[in-house]
Amino acid sequence: MKTVIRGRQDYVPLWREMQQFTDTRDNDTPDEIWFVEHPPVFTMGLNASEEHLLAPGDIPVVQIDRGGQVTFHGPGQLMIYPLIDLRRSNIGVRTLVTALEQSVVDLVADYGVEAAADPKAPGVYVDGDKLASVGLRIRRGSSFHGMALNVDIDLEPFSRINPCGYAELQMTDLQRLKIALDLEQAAEEILPHFLRHLGTRE
Repeated sequence: MKTVIRGRQDYVPLWREMQQFTDTRDNDTPDEIWFVEHPPVFTMGLNASEEHLLAPGDIPVVQIDRGGQVTFHGPGQLMIYPLIDLRRSNIGVRTLVTALEQSVVDLVADYGVEAAADPKAPGVYVDGDKLASVGLRIRRGSSFHGMALNVDIDLEPFSRINPCGYAELQMTDLQRLKIALDLEQAAEEILPHFLRHLGTRE
């Protein structure tokens, strides 16, 4: 699997690039995992309800083609986009979601923090606060979109929405959990966990 560090990228052009990659790949196209950071943006999933968008203010809102409700992306949040041919890899969507979630659980465990996934509400939680959110799209047997891991992010914009459709949901990040990583370090440390749970390697 090819690892691509994309740095800070505007959301919509990168989303279109993921779509194009997925639509034009063939049986020989190597899988890739993109690590990205976005400027502030709210994204609404396919079935997202406007009622969860409380007061977006000056932050743009984009309707997109992943599952899930509304969430926020912004500086200090690591986006992990696995562009994987699931049919060729012989893995299901649940396996991919679990690999993403467990990679975060393992990452914070390395620093003595206990986290867990919730099968009823995809993502990773620490003491009830959400640390990472998952939203995928499968097209032509391949995945795009992925997971948002809060590393060192301004949490205020999450108060302008019901994150992932939950009114009382509180968010957290690695910094607040006393895990002092920057985005590049977080990407470097989470990758081997993810590949291990996926049963693959670089």
